[in-house]
Amino acid sequence: MKWPEKVVVREVGPRDGLQNEKKFIATADKIDWINLLSETGLTHIEITSFVNPKWIPPLSDAFEVAQGIKRVPGVIYSALVPNRKGLERALEADLDEIAVFMSASETHNRKNINKDIASTFPVLREVVEEALRAGKRVLGYVSTVFGCPYEGTVPVEQVMRVVDELLSMGIHELSLGDTIGVANPRQVQEVLSVILHRFPAEHLTMHFHDTRGTALANVLASLDMGITRFDGALGGLGGCPYAPGASGNLATDDLLYMLDGMGIQTGIDAAKLLEAAAFIQEKLGKPLPSHNLQARGNLCSA
Repeated sequence: MKWPEKVVVREVGPRDGLQNEKKFIATADKIDWINLLSETGLTHIEITSFVNPKWIPPLSDAFEVAQGIKRVPGVIYSALVPNRKGLERALEADLDEIAVFMSASETHNRKNINKDIASTFPVLREVVEEALRAGKRVLGYVSTVFGCPYEGTVPVEQVMRVVDELLSMGIHELSLGDTIGVANPRQVQEVLSVILHRFPAEHLTMHFHDTRGTALANVLASLDMGITRFDGALGGLGGCPYAPGASGNLATDDLLYMLDGMGIQTGIDAAKLLEAAAFIQEKLGKPLPSHNLQARGNLCSA
């Protein structure tokens, strides 16, 4: 396998991690947590989502969070937006990056966005074009790339239909999501071998969930294909409200442990990252699933 010298990690815990939690984390605690994350060396943090609070109550304080955090130079702060109304709020909050999202499978797209795929494209195009005019970076998320909870395996041709359309809108970066954690390394490389013919590796991000314990194996497969950008959620937080059975994201701290051990640079301070993990674990009042965090709490002498 071929290993890169450096990898970029986007922390999505404050958005993708908290969106599925039943317990509402106080706005002040979210702000404090993001401020801790900003001091770890992370260069990309997705802080919230400007969706209708009725659909995602845990993130109903999106604007207050965006306004309350301390902006650290060199850190890109992003938020998910579903439509023009969400974009207006995100621009008012002066986010650095706007993230749009849709699914590669029709059923999940309808559950998640309440529209079919064809009807979603014009909505996202309007958001992307307006965000670009405002001088913002734009990220495009594609969910259910490797499998759908309703339709099963998603044909790569169906994935490419969505990928090609998003690329035509002028997005800066594309995040490919294993929303329900069904991907395996061989499948990851097969899908990437198709996509990499259309989109350079340096603009692709992989977004893995660890539902079946294969997230890190899929990272290794992606690294071997030249991918150097990954999403992670601290402590293994996460899950999709519209994807039954989807568990937490790839834990950022587990990813960092592996990359550090392999000599791959991230610029992230592992000790500070674990402090931030312990902070949100305490606020949630339950153990988080990341192996690294569990190991830290269970150290004992031989």
